[in-house]
Amino acid sequence: MLSSTNARLAAARRLTGRSARREAGRFLAEGAQAVREALATDAVVELFATAEAMERHPELTSAAAEISPKDAAALSETVTPQGLVAVCRLVQPTVNQLLESPVRLLAVLVEPNDPGNLGTIIRTADAAGADAVVLNGGVDPYNGKAVRASAGSIFHLPVISCAAEGLLADTDRVGMQALATTGDGTSDLDGLVDDGTLIRPSVWLFGTEAHGLPNSVLEAADRTVRVPIYGRAESLNLAAAAAVCLYASARAQRR
Repeated sequence: MLSSTNARLAAARRLTGRSARREAGRFLAEGAQAVREALATDAVVELFATAEAMERHPELTSAAAEISPKDAAALSETVTPQGLVAVCRLVQPTVNQLLESPVRLLAVLVEPNDPGNLGTIIRTADAAGADAVVLNGGVDPYNGKAVRASAGSIFHLPVISCAAEGLLADTDRVGMQALATTGDGTSDLDGLVDDGTLIRPSVWLFGTEAHGLPNSVLEAADRTVRVPIYGRAESLNLAAAAAVCLYASARAQRR
């Protein structure tokens, strides 16, 4: 069993901080699902596990270093430590690198403020077949709660940090339309489905639930879009709205 003072373990503990993750180019992935996907994509640099986790997941832990439950808890950013933590490579391509290949669907989040919500949207974008998730500020997608909420999807598609306005200038050059979501959008999502607009490669822009998108982003978009509400709910939460919009584009593009 590794000592709590082991240099490798100490370096991993530092990755619970955002600045340390950025500096090292590494982040932590906790739990069997995240570790399984990290191993499948060859993203794992180092693997730590408690004796209990090794017993539960022998197929994942053959190369793991054993650590104590106390040390596993120190690596966890969640309420219930899983006892299985991977140190993973943090690789973010540039927008130019992303656009070197044909891109049909992007999800852009402006100042997301909840890591669990962010991880859920990354998972949803992956399920909808999006090419990447782009973040304009906000919480760190490599925060432990966000990584766990993504259920491994953070290893499946690029997650890029970029200013939204600069991104839209680049995607416009490759023929992508920018669709900004807002409760008072001039276009209705159903109308865009019906008239074939969503067949085109699209960049979907989402703001925070409290403040929406800033005016600069709304003005830079090709269209502002509202999701129709058929019942009495005041609105959809961010993750639900993102799922509805991304799947609408995914279905249209696959017809």
